[in-house]
Amino acid sequence: MYEIVRRHLGKVVAGAAMAVTGTAVAVAISLPGTAGAEDTPAGRAAGPAAAPGTGAPSGARGTEGAGGAEGTGGRGAAALAPATVAPAAAEGDRGTGTDPLTDAELDRARALALGPADTAARQDVDGDRGRPQHLGTELADPVPGREGDRRAQVRFYDYARDELVTRTVDLATGKVVSTATSRGVQPSAHPEELRAALDLILASPLGKGVEEDFRDATGTELKSADQLWFNGDVYRVHRERNVPEALSRCGEHRCVRLVTKVRNGAWIDTRNLIVDLSAKNVVRVG
Repeated sequence: MYEIVRRHLGKVVAGAAMAVTGTAVAVAISLPGTAGAEDTPAGRAAGPAAAPGTGAPSGARGTEGAGGAEGTGGRGAAALAPATVAPAAAEGDRGTGTDPLTDAELDRARALALGPADTAARQDVDGDRGRPQHLGTELADPVPGREGDRRAQVRFYDYARDELVTRTVDLATGKVVSTATSRGVQPSAHPEELRAALDLILASPLGKGVEEDFRDATGTELKSADQLWFNGDVYRVHRERNVPEALSRCGEHRCVRLVTKVRNGAWIDTRNLIVDLSAKNVVRVG
């Protein structure tokens, strides 16, 4: 009896195994070769299978080419459009608030500052009367409670009196709000003053050395200051150890020191030549 039951159970188990195997084979036959591939990252990137008979995908999303408009080639080309620079907005005649002064406001501020009658007696670096040497113009600090008013501060140097003149003008009303003068105050030099200093050096006996250095560097003669590049600033006595007697009034006088070079060429050392623009003389130091 035991043997009969054992054989019967064996047939049942074997039949169940055959049924499971048959079901798996049927599923494998009924599904295409790529079944389930789209549920994986690689399958989703590859896209749908090719249409029967074509032998190639109908528009792979992850590749370049005509059929890949959504891929790297198509989408990238559309996204990277050529960069353009927007043109700067046209500058108006008047700024607002704390905007920098416009070119029109700079001209107006300088003209207003030159208006008072005492200007006629003042001199610029070249000795021209009625035109004190312009040093700079900037937006003045606003008056509390009137932040919208546009005022400018204009600085001149009067070589006739060796004094700094600072005028504040109201650009809206066209009036000079205040005038302040001071002596012994030396703001940075203006390019016009530096050019005047270079002309004085070249016209002085000490300018012969500059001409020789230029000739050695270029093989040609120095005929004009236009052949030189130059820069410089105010000569300040308190920063120097040994100040010649001829420069003892620098600080009260307007004195400058230059650095020069051949245009697009060698340096020419002029640092030991100090120009007293007030006295119109050149002194060697060191």
